[in-house]
Amino acid sequence: MKPGARNLITDVAGLRVGNAGDGDLRSGSTVLTADEPFAASVHVMGGAPGSRETDLLAPDKLVEGVDAIFLSGGSAFGLSAGDGVMEGLRAMGRGFAVGDVRVPIVPGAIVFDLLNGGDKAWRQNPYPALGRAALDAAASDFSIGSAGAGIGAMTGRLKGGLGSASAVLDSGITVGALVVVNALGSATVGGGRHFWAAPWEMDGEFGGLGPAQQHMPQTEPLPEKRLGEATTIAIVATDAALSKPALKRLATVAHDGMARALVPSHTPLDGDLIFAVSTGARQMQDPLADQFGLGHAAASCLARAIARGVHAATSAPGDLQPCWGDLQT
Repeated sequence: MKPGARNLITDVAGLRVGNAGDGDLRSGSTVLTADEPFAASVHVMGGAPGSRETDLLAPDKLVEGVDAIFLSGGSAFGLSAGDGVMEGLRAMGRGFAVGDVRVPIVPGAIVFDLLNGGDKAWRQNPYPALGRAALDAAASDFSIGSAGAGIGAMTGRLKGGLGSASAVLDSGITVGALVVVNALGSATVGGGRHFWAAPWEMDGEFGGLGPAQQHMPQTEPLPEKRLGEATTIAIVATDAALSKPALKRLATVAHDGMARALVPSHTPLDGDLIFAVSTGARQMQDPLADQFGLGHAAASCLARAIARGVHAATSAPGDLQPCWGDLQT
């Protein structure tokens, strides 16, 4: 297994990602889309989720493909980013056909970033426009760190951000992850610069420091955010042809990566959830072995993406938390 050419979720051929953000607002939106509908499912483990159209992704529900998935800041206000994405897709003639009408299928999820120091005194909800702008910006290459839905993200002690990573398995199957890191927990060990995800790092992608020498297992963490203020939301993707039930299982297993990279994770105060998507471009040669490998790769990619998002965050005037890059070596 090795990173893809970009080390981004868009190494899964056919996927594109767009970011849009507002520096004064300290918030933004990120959209994953493709030229054709793609299969998707979701698994929620956090105690305070915020989402849209997730029930539709259950294995027993009618719609087999979605047109885009959005990740957004703004708490519940950010769910309206999906309105802007739908309008953009509608203008493209995309959507689930119902007679003469096409209805774009756009699930999404949000993080709470309303208390990060940005100007939230808007007269008109800015998130529909941010969602539309993110869709319009969708491309194979995109920024991570303080970009898109990760602009205003925070963690237990450091700025969070938008992260992504990819892996190509020996079978040729590609897996990628995209994540907004806005966790109650910490991506780094104690007060240092070492990432919890270090054992899964590839090619020094988030500093190459290796694992911390000691992690103080006796430490009892205390919540540094309040109910509803923390969430890590993610998408894992593959080109392997997977059904909705198999994608549900992939999303479930991928939560292991969140637990590897954030301590603590999946708390009652977080809204942690993971979407899993498949373009269906590659048939599996050995369904049992390939699905086994896919689960491991998805969890590992997500752990790496979380660390990369925090590692790539950049400072801005008025920040309430330091960036990883601001820490002393």
